[in-house]
Amino acid sequence: MSLEVATICLSAEAPDAVDRAVDALRQGEVIAFPTDTVYGIGAHAFVPQAVVRLYAVKERPAGMAIPLLLRGVEAMSLVCMDIPPLAWEIAAHFWPGALTLILRRAPAVPDAVTAGGPTVAVRVPDRPLVRELCQRLGAPVAATSANRHGRLPPVTAGEVHADLAGRIPLILDGGSCPGGVASTVLDLTVSPPAILRPGPVTAEQLAPFVPLQP
Repeated sequence: MSLEVATICLSAEAPDAVDRAVDALRQGEVIAFPTDTVYGIGAHAFVPQAVVRLYAVKERPAGMAIPLLLRGVEAMSLVCMDIPPLAWEIAAHFWPGALTLILRRAPAVPDAVTAGGPTVAVRVPDRPLVRELCQRLGAPVAATSANRHGRLPPVTAGEVHADLAGRIPLILDGGSCPGGVASTVLDLTVSPPAILRPGPVTAEQLAPFVPLQP
């Protein structure tokens, strides 16, 4: 798979920024954009070859599943099945925000996203730009941090360009991202639910909703 492309860095505030980003995603390209934590790279979640390209750009090991960013809480039903009432309750309270939920994947989710596993990680980011991309695309975005595997996640478009120029066609420059701690990951496919990765949403904040595994 050839990754040699011309890379354009475009202000996220440019009038045609979202149009160009959505067009690229629809064509199976991988693009970079700012999120509520760090810069991410993403692909159309329902286009398997685009997700495969995302792995190649990232140099991500094939066995590592890729999370999905959603336009809103209701979009869980597009990519998840057997969703427990608890998931809707937690999502309504903590989304948009830094909480990722693990749920059973729906048939629409390609194996490339989940590394062939039965579950999928989903989140609604607290960044309107990303939610607009998903809304306009009409699909979730499979996304991970905008750096090659093993390198530090970038917090500026310049850092993305330094690492991925020539590998992706478009970087949306939204200024500096907050950086900091990655989202909390909560597995709702086990009983009781378990925090797989501690993060900004703490066990204490989740405790009123669900008893957690020690």
